[in-house]
Amino acid sequence: MMARCVLSAEINHETNTFSILPATIESFKKGWCHRGEEVFRYMAGTRTRIGAHIDAAKRYGWTLVQPIAALATPSGKSTADTWAELSGAVMEACDQRPIDGILLALHGAMVSEDQDDAEGDLLCRLRERLGPKIPIAVTLDLHANVTDAMATFANILIAYRTYPHIDGYERAIETSHLLNRAMEDQIQPLTTVARRPLLDGCDYGRTQGGPMPRLLRKAAQYQKNDPSVLTVTICPGFPWSDVAQAGPSVTVTGIGKREKFSMIAAELMAEVWETRHERSVQTVGLDEAMTIARRANLNGGKAPLVLADFSDNPGCGGYGDGVQLLRAMIENDLSDAAFACVADPVAAQECIAAGKGAKMNLSLGAKVDPMKYGPALSVSGTVERTSDGSFVCDGPIRAGVKLTLGPTAVLRVGGVRVLVTTNNVQVMDQQVFLSQGIDPKTYSIIALKSCHHFRAAFEPIARETLLVDSGGLIQLDLRRLTYHKVRRPISPLDMD
Repeated sequence: MMARCVLSAEINHETNTFSILPATIESFKKGWCHRGEEVFRYMAGTRTRIGAHIDAAKRYGWTLVQPIAALATPSGKSTADTWAELSGAVMEACDQRPIDGILLALHGAMVSEDQDDAEGDLLCRLRERLGPKIPIAVTLDLHANVTDAMATFANILIAYRTYPHIDGYERAIETSHLLNRAMEDQIQPLTTVARRPLLDGCDYGRTQGGPMPRLLRKAAQYQKNDPSVLTVTICPGFPWSDVAQAGPSVTVTGIGKREKFSMIAAELMAEVWETRHERSVQTVGLDEAMTIARRANLNGGKAPLVLADFSDNPGCGGYGDGVQLLRAMIENDLSDAAFACVADPVAAQECIAAGKGAKMNLSLGAKVDPMKYGPALSVSGTVERTSDGSFVCDGPIRAGVKLTLGPTAVLRVGGVRVLVTTNNVQVMDQQVFLSQGIDPKTYSIIALKSCHHFRAAFEPIARETLLVDSGGLIQLDLRRLTYHKVRRPISPLDMD
């Protein structure tokens, strides 16, 4: 028997429609954007979904067609040209040779200028091109806004079950196994999705406590007790996305009658609704954060206090050039502190041009949207280090993947070392600091741009972690945002 041919691809972007910063091809190149043979060269052996596709192909004897693996830091909508180029690479690969199955690593909350449901659009076009018999299997981010189109056109949908997302590789292996069974005609899977008039829920998907672990355990029981239920996926959704079907969802992949799976999905969604007010973590304001940070400076100790700038988290579409938390740290004379990152290409180039040891007066940050993030921070400091910003993740998330901060400088301002970077990157790997000569374990205070993914790498070394609201783009109170396209009425915008 000839080896089955599987089309494997990744297009990964979480879209914050309230961001004014569009995603372009250059945005993806700053994350990763590998094409053709580059996909295997850069992704084989990594703890990523594409790495899992490659390992599955070895196990099952597939021939892989891998046109593209692309990921960009969350931002505003992708331009129409960018979406056409990325999705077009996948569509063109369908014409290279007969395809036996499709294996995709998508986000599930991608919006382009011309497609509110970018993933649903791609799946629809693939189904039209390949017909009804070719199985399509998809892994999604836990924060996917799973749409009716995604469930209609994909045979298998599986999202991460951890937040921080440390199980992407495992979920892609699981998806690959089901795809192989489908290609061997052992199963004919279908998917169904349920949602409620709800824009956020499941405690944002946190799996360290609260409702999400309970929901996942209940989902696992459905799979354990009924062999026709292949997988149950629970997604908290991505609420900073003004699209019609944004919000939490339950997706069931199974073999048999859709009506049964719809009932299971509806039962679990009812529990998602009932637990919508449960919150396990709260943010603190700048004043409270500084009170705790000053105490950390006084007490010293071997483990750092970690201040996570929730509201400027690049992983939710924050611009990454917010400076309000840094301003507070400097004004409060914090010492033995490190801050990552301020994404400011202009300031980074000024530091690099001045060189190591230079004394600098800089206007730092708040350049993308000065009206929202301003004013910029005027600082005087010393350039301690410059680099190209490259590093290799050592996990737990994306272990083995090479990323870059872009041209980067370490600027010392008083007692704070600041990473001034070209690229906007969520800090979820210690190598962000270590690659720049900063060992976070040895500092009293570590400040970083993230809201939850940082926990996988930094919580084990922290004495305490705080989520700080610095007034950035990412707001927990969704009623402070203006939505135009979400279905109405919906909680929490219109009802309790």
